[in-house]
Amino acid sequence: MNLTEEAIEVVAERFRVLSEPIRLQILQALRDGELTVTELTREIEISQPNASKHLRILQDAGMLRRDQRGNSVYYSIADESIFELCELVCGSLEARFREKAEIFAAV
Repeated sequence: MNLTEEAIEVVAERFRVLSEPIRLQILQALRDGELTVTELTREIEISQPNASKHLRILQDAGMLRRDQRGNSVYYSIADESIFELCELVCGSLEARFREKAEIFAAV
């Protein structure tokens, strides 16, 4: 696949969004279903302003959906492919660490 410079920049932006550990924690917390900001801040132990900043970035990137119901705002996953990407990366890291462990086990 040959990507244009513009396409490469879009892909790089996607990875930049996912490069922040708190955003990955938010995505993981929402994997089982929607949560309010208050529930998210409790679950991942961050402040409300910090959570809101990261939620906005994830929403702007199209990864999260925001749903206002009365006084509460609920967030949920808008793009399930995020988890496929995470599983691919985790699987690759697991294989890499397993290889390194085998090298040291032989010593």
